[in-house]
Amino acid sequence: MPLYEHVFLARQDLAQGQVDALAETATRIVTEGQGKVVKTETWGLRGLAYRIKKNRKAHYVMLEIDAPAAVVAELERQTAINEDVIRYMTIRVDAHEAGPSAMMRRNERSERGDRGDRRGGRDRDDRPRDDRPREDRPRRDREDRDAA
Repeated sequence: MPLYEHVFLARQDLAQGQVDALAETATRIVTEGQGKVVKTETWGLRGLAYRIKKNRKAHYVMLEIDAPAAVVAELERQTAINEDVIRYMTIRVDAHEAGPSAMMRRNERSERGDRGDRRGGRDRDDRPRDDRPREDRPRRDREDRDAA
């Protein structure tokens, strides 16, 4: 059977239990159609790039599905009808990703406080990026800064 990834965004004012119920409903639709949900990931409440139906945030959920195309079509039809779902997308994939998805790995990194190399213009040891000692760097006078 073909493999799919189905991601949907639920309204921001839903409780986590209601979001889990939406994921269970989607799982039930797939299993009733002789398919199976390989993995379900809840990515949590995340900000949107732009407003969608007056929502600035949404609950993200991803399902990895192994099902016939007719089952996926029914899942998309049911998802489109649901008022709690503001966006959804289903894509066909060649293989499911082993282990957690990139979004889950990103969430784990941010929970640990690991920010990678994004440290506001400083290297890991908090030295300025310019390797020259401070006294050897060209000095910008106040007039130079005001002109720039």
